[in-house]
Amino acid sequence: MIKLYGLELSGNSYKVKLFLELLKLEYEWITVDLMKGEHKSPEYLALNPFGQVPLLTDGETKLADAQAILVYLARRYGDEQWLPEDALPLAQVIRWLSTTAGEVRQGPENARLYHFFGVTSINIDRADEKAEYILTQLDQHLSTRTWLEFEHPTIADIAVFPYVALASDGKIDLSPYPNVLAWIERVKQLPDYVPMPGI
Repeated sequence: MIKLYGLELSGNSYKVKLFLELLKLEYEWITVDLMKGEHKSPEYLALNPFGQVPLLTDGETKLADAQAILVYLARRYGDEQWLPEDALPLAQVIRWLSTTAGEVRQGPENARLYHFFGVTSINIDRADEKAEYILTQLDQHLSTRTWLEFEHPTIADIAVFPYVALASDGKIDLSPYPNVLAWIERVKQLPDYVPMPGI
């Protein structure tokens, strides 16, 4: 049985949960309460020494990091729709996983951490600047296409989606980005889509 350890308000936990639903996979959701320090408990650190969420276990397999988990699930249980095998389309999808861990994290995700979770160590001016940059790039990219790559959704869309869709939690206005808003709605119309608080 697949087990997903996560936090309900975590966009990274949510993207894995969403993908499990889209793949129609049975799994057990296990809440890790970061406010209570459960992610630093000896039991959890034995599973994930980094003490972060999400964590996925699948039999003897243990995987942390949302992007890595998406790759694993796509290759293990999905098909080429979600993660192509050929070199160039594979690289095109992986590029968005890097963007998720880079510009999306530095922009919308950090703005959300600052405003929604009160993480004041974040430079909010820098986060706002990064958010404007990546949202402008996304809006231009999506002006000529339905999905981030190809004519169907991939794990690129699943990876980028949560923190962009949660931008308002970081006091970021998405109205200047109509193509991004349209893409968000397309993701929400996918069969077996599940929402999270704030989206």
